[in-house]
Amino acid sequence: MAATAQEDGVRSQERGQRGCEHYDRGCLLKAQQTCEECSTLFGEYYCSICHLFDKDKKQYHCENCGICRIGPKEDFFHCLKCNLCLAMNLQGKHKCIENVSRQNCPICLEDIHTSRVVAHVLPCGHLLHRTCYEEMLKEGYRCPLCMHSALDMTRYWRQLDDEVAQTPMPSEYQNMTVDILCNDCNGRSTVQFHILGMKCKICESYNTAQAGGRRISLDQQ
Repeated sequence: MAATAQEDGVRSQERGQRGCEHYDRGCLLKAQQTCEECSTLFGEYYCSICHLFDKDKKQYHCENCGICRIGPKEDFFHCLKCNLCLAMNLQGKHKCIENVSRQNCPICLEDIHTSRVVAHVLPCGHLLHRTCYEEMLKEGYRCPLCMHSALDMTRYWRQLDDEVAQTPMPSEYQNMTVDILCNDCNGRSTVQFHILGMKCKICESYNTAQAGGRRISLDQQ
């Protein structure tokens, strides 16, 4: 039987490629969407490059990504710098980071580039799975990589302005200042210390961190 299989393998090489060197049956390997004999449909969607069979989910093959993605195709574009297919509403409206899609999601640590879950682009340019982004917002609002605000916080900052104005600090803290670093604009400034938050003087964000010790003004010493 082994000798016969080897002879069949030699004859198959004369007729064309029929598998790798370990494939002894000598059958012609040809992936296609339908059976040549009975026209049975193997998959509503078939990619001749990825050899992917699947139900119709409006898939399309992206040559730049090198894989098939769930569409429809007209709803997505490929960002060459980010190296990923993104929603059309992000074209020209997102911050690009070269090959950012080749990094793992910082929340679940799973691959982003080949994931079936849609990627969400943060204002800072970092990517998260959409589902991970939604879960993250239940706990906080900062990018887990750079601490930049993950969404437009302007309305909340104005609410915080009102809360700060309505919550005076005790007299011993009213003239206390502190150096802060803003996570949104990366600017440094010296502001009045307040327990509810310290607003950046440059971009008016409360997404700040204390960058130095507290100081009492000379008038209070």
